[in-house]
Amino acid sequence: MTRNRKRDIGQIVFTLIMIAAALIMIIPLVWMISTSFKTQAEVFAYPVKWLPETLNWDAHRKVWFGALNFVKYYKNSLKIAVLGTVGAIVFGSMAAYGFARIQFRGRNLLFGLYIVLMMVPPQILFVPKFIMFDWAGIYNTHWALLLPTMFTIIGVFYMRQHFLTLPKELSEAAIIDGAGHFTMFRKIFLPLAKPTIVTFAILDFTWAWNNYEDALVFLIDEDLYTVPLGLNNFILEYSIDYPGMMAAATASIIPIVIVFLFGQKYIIEGLVSSSVKG
Repeated sequence: MTRNRKRDIGQIVFTLIMIAAALIMIIPLVWMISTSFKTQAEVFAYPVKWLPETLNWDAHRKVWFGALNFVKYYKNSLKIAVLGTVGAIVFGSMAAYGFARIQFRGRNLLFGLYIVLMMVPPQILFVPKFIMFDWAGIYNTHWALLLPTMFTIIGVFYMRQHFLTLPKELSEAAIIDGAGHFTMFRKIFLPLAKPTIVTFAILDFTWAWNNYEDALVFLIDEDLYTVPLGLNNFILEYSIDYPGMMAAATASIIPIVIVFLFGQKYIIEGLVSSSVKG
């Protein structure tokens, strides 16, 4: 058997394995969408019915037009995710530019300490954040979720790695033309970092939209609840409304899918351009 033939067989096997893995990952999504159109009895039917006998829209009507008022949770999540993502891009890109392009004493040490914070489990910070937010008067407000979303360590690291890949000659030429750091940042580095920024925006939007723990700890009023917290309303006293929960879960993935479809062409380019540089 020739080397090329062995390589072709290996590629075919690898492709089949990836297809099987993709199908396995899609199964929960298919079950979620299918369950949202079932009755409660069909959910527990044995053997398992992957498709409902008839499309039952009651659960979807309950989510959007019922007493639960899921639209309110949707608005709250969109507010936090959009504002948090915009803030993360603005503050993260400026901090990343400073760490990548501005020389100052202790820069590498400060960035190293900054990166060390990535190793701290976020659950450890709940009590300190609770005390600090309560002292600042933002406990039980959306600011308690917005501020951590706006200032992300991973965003600074991610965009700094991209800025490091850009030639130093760009900065040198701009300085000769009389440009300052803010002008270089706004007119040169930000346009060149568009794929990285879009990729990070998708990731940060997804994190903010799916943030359950922070919302659970820092929000009390039901009017402030986000979509992940709203799903708890389908857990009843003695049972769980699975069709309603799956209908709400199906609705909750729509913004993420839209954002991903909008920026998917930038993801690969952004990931490649932001690969770790020594």
